[in-house]
Amino acid sequence: MEEENFIESLFELADNLEKPKINKRDVCSRCRRPVTVCWCPFLPSEPIQITTTVFILQHPFEESRNLKTAPMLNQSLSPGKCHVYRSKKFPEHRYPGLLELMRQPNTLLLFPGPGAVDISELPPVGDGVSYNLVLLDGTWGQAKHMFLSNPMLQFPQKVQINPTVKSKYVIRTQPDDGSLSTLETAAFALSVLEQIPDLFDVLTKPLEALCQFQLNHGACTHHSKTYKIENGLWKKKLSKKALKRLEEKKNQQILDGNQQS
Repeated sequence: MEEENFIESLFELADNLEKPKINKRDVCSRCRRPVTVCWCPFLPSEPIQITTTVFILQHPFEESRNLKTAPMLNQSLSPGKCHVYRSKKFPEHRYPGLLELMRQPNTLLLFPGPGAVDISELPPVGDGVSYNLVLLDGTWGQAKHMFLSNPMLQFPQKVQINPTVKSKYVIRTQPDDGSLSTLETAAFALSVLEQIPDLFDVLTKPLEALCQFQLNHGACTHHSKTYKIENGLWKKKLSKKALKRLEEKKNQQILDGNQQS
């Protein structure tokens, strides 16, 4: 009995103890980041006016990432110029508006591969020319799965970019040195279509700030997967396909070197 009373007294004491207060960091209402690492001050002073309308089809897993870049694009462009749809699949009966969009002749899908046209070969906006630009937001594997799983994505003209810039998203490992984040891909494509050369740098300033914040707080600069493989830094086992590509690239570099000499 005494033991039971003692245990009961301990429970009562625990209940009466003042619970420690958890000091939550203030969060920016716009970017939802802690105010100490908020990237909003690096957004354009005024929303950028463009003719092209951007549509981002986002894999659900991207929403859970703390370092996602699509919101930066949405916050940088004028209202109504960036729309985000979040799902793995976009059935026609649930997204009739998207189906109609994909069927429009001026809709472009940024997806490299067979049949994709270099975006620089298209007429720029103006004189009655305008575009709907569709991007798939996710890892390459997720984007490929979304492309193959959604029949409506077969309708638009596929386009690709050949960036002359290296990704500023240095806190995330890219597949290769030519890969860009969703924000950077859209920014580069828009700079070409809208013929605004400095648009890429303007739109990616928040990304630069985000990366610098992370580096200042202990994050490390990430090299691309290709860079790590070529320099013996990749620790995981490579597939036969990856090994074959690496061998082909080395052989091509040797061939190019022999031709130059």
